[in-house]
Parts: sequence; structure tokens; C-alpha cells
Amino acid sequence: MKLLKKNIALTALLIASPLAATAVEVEVSANVALTTDYRFRGISQTDEKPAIQGGFDVALDNGIYIGTWGSNVDFANSLELDYYIGFANDINEDWSYDVGYIYYDYPGADSTQREYNSSAKDDYQEFYAKVSFMGFTLGGAYSDDYYLETGEFYYLHGEYTYTFTEFYDIGLDLHVGNNNFEYKSTDSNLKDAERAFLTDGEDSYWDYSIGLTKGFMGVDFSLTWVDTDLNKSECFDENWCDSTFILAVSKSL
Repeated sequence: MKLLKKNIALTALLIASPLAATAVEVEVSANVALTTDYRFRGISQTDEKPAIQGGFDVALDNGIYIGTWGSNVDFANSLELDYYIGFANDINEDWSYDVGYIYYDYPGADSTQREYNSSAKDDYQEFYAKVSFMGFTLGGAYSDDYYLETGEFYYLHGEYTYTFTEFYDIGLDLHVGNNNFEYKSTDSNLKDAERAFLTDGEDSYWDYSIGLTKGFMGVDFSLTWVDTDLNKSECFDENWCDSTFILAVSKSL
């Protein structure tokens, strides 16, 4: 459930139509990563175990991009595939924006394996938008029917990135996000505590992260502290929302 940054080109192509006066430049990029835990908005998707992830993007010089990203998970028969399309551009030297659509797909999901609401689908869609200014980013995402058909979902987030050029080009990434759920259940057999996406009837939470990144010999390394304001009883009686450090190694192919 995560978008890759389209910042490293694998190859560049030039497409020219004999009927067009201008050419369109296409940038193709790919990435593979190994991480000690896959956290999405603060919650572990791999039961606090490692994940192998990868993505592929095609971006046009007019700002349009399309891509896919995948990871192993600890549910839905162990596979998540995301597909997205969007438009990103610079307003000026300091300001930029990005708007798009993403579809979260779990092709191996088997709803009959669930204890509750077994007819609900895992797949869902989101619309997102963000604006950036000199290292600061403010954005949001909206789903009309979130994971397992749990109703509308709103996500607001802010980030700040900075590179310490005087200190070995180490990057700093700060993040905070607010998750807000609006559950609409048609299953009268569910208890009140099961009518929200989270347990104990919790319908919102915050997630945070602080990360350090460093590139070395063409490989990117990151160490990130991730946490939420959820306790164990609110997080499916698991440790998936606890504070943790995550080490990731990624490579542009």
C-alpha cells in the first residue's frame, strides 16, 4: 500500500509522431527493496516480518505517470499489488503538486478464510492529492469504501525532507498522518466493537515516522522509526501498531 518515488530513471525513450510537431519524452524507472517490516500508515502488513517489494513506473514529460508496486503481506494469501495513475508537475521553483488514483489489489484473497464479514472484498481504491513547498509536503487521500468494505476513509498527512549535504548527504524524512474511518456495516451479527476497521470500535488514529537515508555505491539504505497512538487492544490484539525501527535496502534497476 505504498507509492514509490519516481526519482531514478532506468532508461529514457523518445517517442515522435510524424503527425506531431513536438516529441514526448518517456522515462521508465524501476525499484526493488528488502525491508525488515512492511508498515502501511503505521500498521504492520507482514506480522512484523521482512518484505520484498518492487515497483515499475512510466512517466511522460507532460507530468502524467502510471505504475505498479507490489509486496508480500501476511494476509490475503500473501500478495498485494497496487496500480496507480496520476499527474505531477512544478508550479514554480519552490512549489509542486501531485494528484492521482490508486487501486489496491489482493489477487490471492480468499474471503471465506475470515471470521467476520466473510463476503467483503479486500480490494479497494483511493484518490490522492498533495502539494510540496521547499521540502514540506501536505497531502490527503480518500476512499469511498475502504479495505474489507468498511466505508469511507480519509487520510491527511504531512512530511518534511532534508538532506545534510555537509554531513555525508544523509537524508532526513519526517512524517505524521491522521487516519479517519467511517464504517457502514450491513451485517447485523457484528458486535459494536467489530463495526470499525480497528478493534475496540476505534475509528481514527495517528501514525508517525522519523527516517534517515543514505545512498552508497548505487544502493539506498534507510533506518526508520515508526509508531502510532494505538494500543494493543485497538490493533486487533496484536503488536502490529507498536513502535519499531525498520531497516530497508533498495536498488534502482
